[in-house]
Amino acid sequence: MRGLPYYFMTLAVVSILIGMGWGIQMSVTMDHSMHPAHAHLNLIGWVGFAIFAFYYHLVPAAADTVIAKIHFALAVVGLVLIVPGIVMALNQTGETLAKLGSVLTVLSLLCFGIVVVRGGSASSA
Repeated sequence: MRGLPYYFMTLAVVSILIGMGWGIQMSVTMDHSMHPAHAHLNLIGWVGFAIFAFYYHLVPAAADTVIAKIHFALAVVGLVLIVPGIVMALNQTGETLAKLGSVLTVLSLLCFGIVVVRGGSASSA
């Protein structure tokens, strides 16, 4: 696995390791108040990024498109903003990061949808 699939899979593994550590911390402290942020990290970071990695690995032409690179950038920035944004929202210190991260995450999925619909055709990038 190289290139875009590798980057997505590496970030998926990093996400689940952080998510599992966070889950253990919540269990030990018996404070599960941040579970929505933890769940988003695990679902978007681990599950979503792993699915993206497998798709781009199975359809290598798709990974070479400009839209795939835009997808990657939006997905990473979206995740980096949405998780602390949800923490901030839960702590009632603002919702701006959560909103921005949500929009970027949706935009990244729209890009991925375009990649899938095009079937990985590099000429349609």
